[in-house]
Amino acid sequence: MRRRVIVIGGDAAGGSAAAQAKKRQPDLDVVMFERGRATSYSACGIPYWISGVVGSEAALIARTPEQHRAMGVDVRIRTEVTGIDLDRREVSWRDLDAGDEGREPFDELVYATGSVPMRPPVPGIDAAGVHGVQILDDGVALRAELDSGRVRDVVVVGGGYIGLEIAEACRVRGLGVTVVDRSPTPVGTFDPDVGEFIADAVRGEGIELLLSEEVVAIDAGSDGRARAVVTAGGRELRADLVVLGLGVRPNVRLAQESGIPLGISGGIAVDARMQTQVEGVWAAGDCVESRHRLSGQRLVVALGTHANKQGRVAGINIGGGYATFPGVIGTAITKICDLEVARTGLSSEEAGDAGYSFVTASVDSSTKAGYFPGSGPIRVKMIAERRSGRLLGAQVVGREAAAKRIDALAICIWNEMTVDQILSLDLAYAPPFAPVWDPVLIAARKAFEAVEVDVRNL
Repeated sequence: MRRRVIVIGGDAAGGSAAAQAKKRQPDLDVVMFERGRATSYSACGIPYWISGVVGSEAALIARTPEQHRAMGVDVRIRTEVTGIDLDRREVSWRDLDAGDEGREPFDELVYATGSVPMRPPVPGIDAAGVHGVQILDDGVALRAELDSGRVRDVVVVGGGYIGLEIAEACRVRGLGVTVVDRSPTPVGTFDPDVGEFIADAVRGEGIELLLSEEVVAIDAGSDGRARAVVTAGGRELRADLVVLGLGVRPNVRLAQESGIPLGISGGIAVDARMQTQVEGVWAAGDCVESRHRLSGQRLVVALGTHANKQGRVAGINIGGGYATFPGVIGTAITKICDLEVARTGLSSEEAGDAGYSFVTASVDSSTKAGYFPGSGPIRVKMIAERRSGRLLGAQVVGREAAAKRIDALAICIWNEMTVDQILSLDLAYAPPFAPVWDPVLIAARKAFEAVEVDVRNL
């Protein structure tokens, strides 16, 4: 009999695993269950479709169910897996439209259920008009609300990446927008000095930003629909629509119920080949934990880049090849209003928590030669280990053409380079692209000087 592979989840990780396994062993019987309407789509693009920057929902889909089927993958959309029986090696499923139910046997299983939005346990959180944004269907529902004409004021709960991107999208549509976050600066994975730049940019777009404030309730009207958000400080914020931007947690309910072990982070525990502690069961994407190459910690990182790589690794191994996922270093980038921000490695707080002793250096420069039209401000911050000078982390904030410099710094961290080695890098220069001393090199020089001073003072 042909080996049967069941894939739970049809987005980045699941789609990549299915495609790689089928490519390497065409005789595999691969069945992929997806509870939504779409497969292999860009969840990160949802805010830009909502704002109108991306013209259509279809533009966000990298590979449709029909394209997967053309490759020989049996795709079951709008079909939810409701249970996993590891002893009988089968899954239970339910068709969400027709209501049909059934079971499917498997020889190997890929668990790629992704993540679900965080929902704080406050009164009114389940009221109509309160939206999380995680899968494409969530984006469709949110856009339908915004297109209805009845929304004037939006409150976004949480000032992380997705919260601020949705806030900007709503502001672009001419709506009143308030963002509430309990942290003192938005996007808490950045150091506070960089977070202040982000806060200024958000407020500069006419978005009200309430920091160090916590939501304690969502007030619903007589129709059961959200009408206001209540904060711990006693403010009542009018809201025709509430968006949850508090981050996500791994979707591991089925794994827990079936006995697939979780790791200390709350994500599914996997080895470097993306295999769980159950023979023949693999996992990938937002639902698994990864190893941070600098801190050694196990953590859940919900990014499409990692999900695609992890799904590919799982698929190669299922298909008879050999591949490993080497871990993460926390690289992330986004555009908030007209400000670009990016980070890689450890923040100052994370470096301290990991037990490192470190120095920091920040420089303000320009994205191009100062005299060249279109040159804009940029700040680069580096975090380097004391004495050794090894780069532990970096953050970049600036206007157009600023943030992608983070990629060079991510490569430096990945390869355990020191700031004096970075200072000698042969980076490209021409006035339309950088000053003669690129901001990366200036920051490296300043970090190197901080390390030298630190060593002399020992």
